[in-house]
Amino acid sequence: MPIEVALLESRALRVEQMERVDVLDKVKSLVMLPDGIHLRTEDVARYFEVSTTAVRRLTDRHQNELVENGMQVLRGADLRSFHSDMMSLWAGVVPESYPQAATRLRVHTRRTVLNVAMLLRDSDIARCVRTYLLDAEQDLRAGYASLEHRVTRVESCLAGVGTALQELGPVLNRMSHRLDSLDRRLDVTHQVVGAMSVRLGHMSEDIVRIDGRMAQLARNLKDLSRRNSKQR
Repeated sequence: MPIEVALLESRALRVEQMERVDVLDKVKSLVMLPDGIHLRTEDVARYFEVSTTAVRRLTDRHQNELVENGMQVLRGADLRSFHSDMMSLWAGVVPESYPQAATRLRVHTRRTVLNVAMLLRDSDIARCVRTYLLDAEQDLRAGYASLEHRVTRVESCLAGVGTALQELGPVLNRMSHRLDSLDRRLDVTHQVVGAMSVRLGHMSEDIVRIDGRMAQLARNLKDLSRRNSKQR
């Protein structure tokens, strides 16, 4: 079954699209009442370029669904209050296209209009809205598919990294043991160098003492030589 027909026939599919009211103005400018929230049946019919009767018949057939999405039928005090609010927003200049209903007034919201677009068969505007919704849904699914593919590739790379890390573990352990052995050898070398430094210090002291004794011996020999010279 074509996807557009499924959208026309399946309420569950329509529910999935009910937040996409932005597509309405992308297809055609939607003229609201002065409160920026509501439209009359006449305004909805004008948007879809169909008769008011066609919209009324459709809303009668799907009244429960449309009421869930914001459609209201105003009567009595609610209707009088609504008219009063609209006239105050128009600053006293009420256009001729706004007749005040005597007993009741059916008003719609953007969600209601989108709901009608997914139900109304004989309207080119409604078909454009449905096409826009389905194209956007297809693009979204393609984006999800692309994202899923990229995530799968990342997961595959991570799996390879995990295997490489497992293989690298024993190598790292051997390197760690060798580094520990090298540390121990360096400690021993430091100890040997320290001992040699101490011994060299002692040798330096011995050399200084020997130098002193040699100097004293040289002086004694000179003195002895001078005495021998005088005796001759």
